[in-house]
Amino acid sequence: MIFLDAAATTPVRREVLDAMWPYLTGEFGNPSSHHSLGEAAASALADARAAVAGVLGCRPGEVTFTSGGTEADNLAVKGIALARQAVDPRFNRVVISAVEHPAVEESARYLERFHGFAVDVVPVDGTGRVTPEALAAALRPETALASVMYANNEVGTVQPVARLAELARAQGIPFHTDAVQAAGWLPLDVKILGVDALSISGHKLGAPKGSGVLYVRGRTRIEPLVHGGGQERGRRSGTENVAGAVGLATALTLAQSGQQQLADRVSTLRDGFIREVLRAVPGAVLTGHPTERLPSVASFCFPGTSGESVLLELERQGVVCSSGSACAAGSDAPSPVLTAMGFEAEVAQTAVRFSFDSTVSGDDLAAAAKAVGAAVGSIRTLGRA
Repeated sequence: MIFLDAAATTPVRREVLDAMWPYLTGEFGNPSSHHSLGEAAASALADARAAVAGVLGCRPGEVTFTSGGTEADNLAVKGIALARQAVDPRFNRVVISAVEHPAVEESARYLERFHGFAVDVVPVDGTGRVTPEALAAALRPETALASVMYANNEVGTVQPVARLAELARAQGIPFHTDAVQAAGWLPLDVKILGVDALSISGHKLGAPKGSGVLYVRGRTRIEPLVHGGGQERGRRSGTENVAGAVGLATALTLAQSGQQQLADRVSTLRDGFIREVLRAVPGAVLTGHPTERLPSVASFCFPGTSGESVLLELERQGVVCSSGSACAAGSDAPSPVLTAMGFEAEVAQTAVRFSFDSTVSGDDLAAAAKAVGAAVGSIRTLGRA
C-alpha cells in the first residue's frame, strides 16, 4: 500500500511511543497529586510544555495542552471572543476566512447562534489565498478576533499569516491561526508569525490521536470551555494526558528540528508528482496556489470523473488518498473550500487530495502518478461507454 493521506493522520513514530511508554505504565501518577508518582508526572508535563515552548519560541506558561486541534481551535475562537465580549459588549464580531477548517468555522457559527456575534467571512482568490486587502476590509472596531489558517488542509495553500496578523495587531485585534497542517512543514516561531494564538494537532506529526496544543500569547484574555479543577493555568480543566503531552512534544521537536531540509526534499518530490499527474491525465486541474503551498499536499480536480470513484479505483491499485478533508468524508456536497475558490460544484466533486508524510519516496510517487493516470482513464472510458 502507498499511503498518501497523511493530511488526515500519520502513524505514531517509534521515538514517540518510546517517550510515552513510561507514563502509560509505571509512571502513571496524576500530576496534581503531591506524592512521588504525582511529582514525576508533573515534572514530565513541565518538560513537555517547555519543549513545545522551545519550538514555538514562547514561554511555557503560554502553552495549553488539549485533546487535539479541534479543541484547540474551539478554545481559541470561542475563548478569546467571549473573554473580549465580557470586558466590552461592543466586541461582537469575529472574522474568519472562507476556507477555514470546520473546527474554526463551526466555533464562529456557535458564537453567532448563541452569543449574538456576527461572523464576517473573508473571501479568497482562485488559489485559496486571503489577500491583506481582503482581510483589512473585514476588520472593524467591533471585531473580537480574526482567525485565518496557516495552511489549508484540502488544497495546501499557505496564507501570508505574518502580514495578516500584522494588520489585525495594528487595530488591537487578537489573531489566531490554525497551524494543524503547517506543523512539521513550515516555521512555527510565534514571534515571527506575530500571532496571538496558534493551534496544533499531534496526530498529524507522528503523535497519537487525542493530543493537541494551543499557544495563547501572555495577557490575552481567554474564557475556558472546560471548567473544573483549574488545570492548565485555568484554561483547560481536567487531569492532564501526560503521556499524550510527552508524545506530542517529542513528535513536534523531531518534526521541526529538520523542518527546512524535509520541506525542501518533499517539495521537490511533490513538484515531480504534480508534473507526472498533469502529463498522465489530460484536463486535470491542480488546485491551490502553484508555489505558496505545503510541501506535503498535491490536490487535483479530474473533470469527467467522480472523486469518490477515483479514490476507489486507486485503492484497488494500492494507493490510499482522499477526496478532501477527512472531517467531511462521506458527504456528497462539493468542497466548500473549492467552491470558495471559484470552482463549479460539479468540478469540485471530482477533487482528489494526495498528502505525504516524511517517509514518502520518489518511487512511491512515481507509482502513484502512474496509477492516477490509469484510474482516471478507466473511469472516463466507462463513462463514455
